[in-house]
This record gives sequence, structure tokens and C-alpha cells, in this order.
Amino acid sequence: MRWLSLIFLVLLIIATLAGAHLANTYQKQVFQPLELERDEILVVRPGQGFRQINRELVDRGWVRHPWMLEIHARYHGIAGRLQAGEYEVPADMTLATLLDNMARGVVVRHRLTAPEGWTARQFLEAVQAHPALRPMPEPADLETVMAELGKPDMHPEGWFLPDTYVFGRDTPAIQVLKMAHEALNRQLEQAWTARVEDHPLETPYELLILASIIEKETGQAEERGLVAGVFVNRVRRGMRLQTDPTLLYALEPGATRLTRAELRRDHPYNTYTRDGLPPTPIALPGLASIRAAANPAETEALFFVSRKDGTHAFSKTYAEHRAAVIKYQLGGDASRYGARR
Repeated sequence: MRWLSLIFLVLLIIATLAGAHLANTYQKQVFQPLELERDEILVVRPGQGFRQINRELVDRGWVRHPWMLEIHARYHGIAGRLQAGEYEVPADMTLATLLDNMARGVVVRHRLTAPEGWTARQFLEAVQAHPALRPMPEPADLETVMAELGKPDMHPEGWFLPDTYVFGRDTPAIQVLKMAHEALNRQLEQAWTARVEDHPLETPYELLILASIIEKETGQAEERGLVAGVFVNRVRRGMRLQTDPTLLYALEPGATRLTRAELRRDHPYNTYTRDGLPPTPIALPGLASIRAAANPAETEALFFVSRKDGTHAFSKTYAEHRAAVIKYQLGGDASRYGARR
């Protein structure tokens, strides 16, 4: 009996020591910092199960005892909840935290900024080229985009709101375009509802067209309302808009200067030869320009001209405007006014 008691005691001691060793190993494996040489990124692909992910962690040298990590994940109900995505793994992160992040979908967020004044084409090119997005199949064009958005007959220009869009890796490019389109629709609807009572434009689309012209005419926040006021005044009086950006839009991409011949050449975007608004927006207007188009400043001005410093001089009469052109554009030489451009 003494031998049996002694054997039982020895086995108990061994079991206790083994249990303590396992507990210590488990603690180190799961709850101690990984102590990597540098911060890492782990990408979990759609369809990857826990064991595939666990194997990758072993291959990276982050896990020495994969069965321990599996027991931890299954005990805590995490194994079946790991989400696809791109995860940051700081050098001092623990595996417990990493698994928790994957279960909650705490993925890396990527950004794409569409500046005010871009064209729809520029936005599409930026979306297609973003390394974290899944691009549309080539050839990807704006007609395809509008069809994907359920608007196959809509001209694409102007229908995406300039903003910063946030997304995870492998997000479809069309999803970002859809976000921008839906954001534009919301803001345009709100601006149209809040427009001044006697606004001369008849539809939200006309408001969008005007907003795009305002966007291209000035980058000065304090001027947007005044620029909008000038155009609204001209619409009310039946005057042509006579705005250069609409002509530039019809030229080759990147064009910045107009010739006298181009001013005279008649086409739908020539607001010197055509009455009213151009047929479509000419750029992606920002929220400030949309709001300015809906609620223009109260002004008697009918003209404005660049001071060549980013700001404009506003005038009520043609005589005042002529004087401003001579001063700011022609260096004070009135003899050049007739030969301008």
C-alpha cells in the first residue's frame, strides 16, 4: 500500500508540474507580446478558416503551439467568427488581441480623397488605380459605372461627391463610386430643399450644373456665394453666363487657356454663344459650391474678373467690369482691351 501511495504521490506531482508547465506555456503563447522585429500586416482572405489562419501564423513564426491557440479560440467562441480583411499587427501585440480583432473585424482602413473640381473621369481613374481596391474589369468606363449604379441614361459628370472615402482592403471599386454617388444625391436633395424661395433654376440637376461652374470659377470659400450670386443674377436677367470653365471642359483634358477662335466656336458648352446653362455639369462640385448655388449671396454684381491672385473683382456694371479687366488683366493698358485674347 505504501508503494501505491508513493506512486500516486509521484504521479500527482508530475501532473501538477506538467499542468503548471502547460499553463505557463499557454500564457506565454497567447497573452504575452509577440515581440516582432517590426509591425506587420496580416491579410485574411475570404473563405479562410481558422486552421488555415493558424497555419499561416505558424509559418510566420508567431505560433509555436498551434493546438493551444486553437483550444483558446474554440473555448472563447472565436474560431468560427474570424472575418476576412487586412489587420495591423504591432510588434508588441498578443495573439489573444489579434484573434479578438479578427473576430470583431477591426481591419485596416484605407482612404481615397476626391478633391473638389475633379472630373468624373479623374475620380474613376483614381478609384481603379487604388492598390487596396478591387478594380472594375477592364475596359472600365463611366458608361459602365452609371449602368452599375442603375442610371444607364444619366451623364456621369458631377454625380459623385468630392470627399474622403474610407474602406477595407479588397473592397470593390464600384462600392466606393456608389458611396460617392449616394452622398452627392443626399447633399443635392438637401440643398435643393433649402434653396432660396425665388431661385430661378427649375430642377436639382440645373442646380448641380451651376454648382460645378462655381467650383471651377473660384477656390476661395468667401467668394463662392458671390460667384453664385452673379450667375443667378444673369440667369434672372436672361444674360448669357459667359464663363470660361464651360469652354475649357469641352477642350482636351488639362486645357487651361482659350483662344479668340475657341470663344467664337459654337457648341453646347460655349456659354458665350449659347443661352442658359451648359447641358451637363463640368466637374464634381464640393458641398460648399452646391450650397452656394442653392443660396447665393445677395448682390447686384453681374460681372467678375480674376485679380490673378486667386481672388476676383466683382462689378455691377459693364463699365466697372471693363475697368477691372484693364487693371487686373491688362496691366492698366486700356488699348489692349479690344485685342484681349
